[in-house]
Amino acid sequence: MNDRKSPLTLKIILIGSSGVGKSSFMNRYVNHRFTKMYRATVGTDFLSKTINVDGDAVTLQIWDTAGTERFQSLGTPLYRAAHCCMLVFDVTSAASFSALEQWRMEFLVQGEPQDPQHFPFIVLGNKTDLSTREVSASRALQWCVEVGAEYFEGSARDGVDVERPFLAAARSAVQQYKKHTLENTGHFQITCKQPRETRNTCEC
Repeated sequence: MNDRKSPLTLKIILIGSSGVGKSSFMNRYVNHRFTKMYRATVGTDFLSKTINVDGDAVTLQIWDTAGTERFQSLGTPLYRAAHCCMLVFDVTSAASFSALEQWRMEFLVQGEPQDPQHFPFIVLGNKTDLSTREVSASRALQWCVEVGAEYFEGSARDGVDVERPFLAAARSAVQQYKKHTLENTGHFQITCKQPRETRNTCEC
């Protein structure tokens, strides 16, 4: 008889403006591959990876979303039941960084997390391999402190610091899952109260 527990399945969402490298970062992390052929995500893309998080097997369901407004109507069903949200921007694009607050608020409104003030966000600055940087690490970190998010940056093209943000997202997702286990998994409990008059019948 196999006593090994099945991996815990956690949902992580990647959102951000179009062209910041969400798909590239996800593919570099899951498949260890990078391509210079840019293809805009149409709607959503999905990959999964099983990793070890502090001794527990965890399967990450990583959802990459289209960063164009014509697909934002997909947000409501896609964002719901997420355990962590990764906000991605391009360090060579100040506009993509400025848009993060709008993406964060959209997720909170459409995703309807149970505890919005404490929902875990990971901010990821991509394309650090490029020399035309417009957003400094200190500027990004300051904003993350203000909104209560963790900050990471790296390069999907060079494969630099790709693991760390996903591991942080996985840890935050585990905590979120444990905090709201019943609600997030769709389970419910039926409690049975014994009436005061008698102990022989059950009022459920």
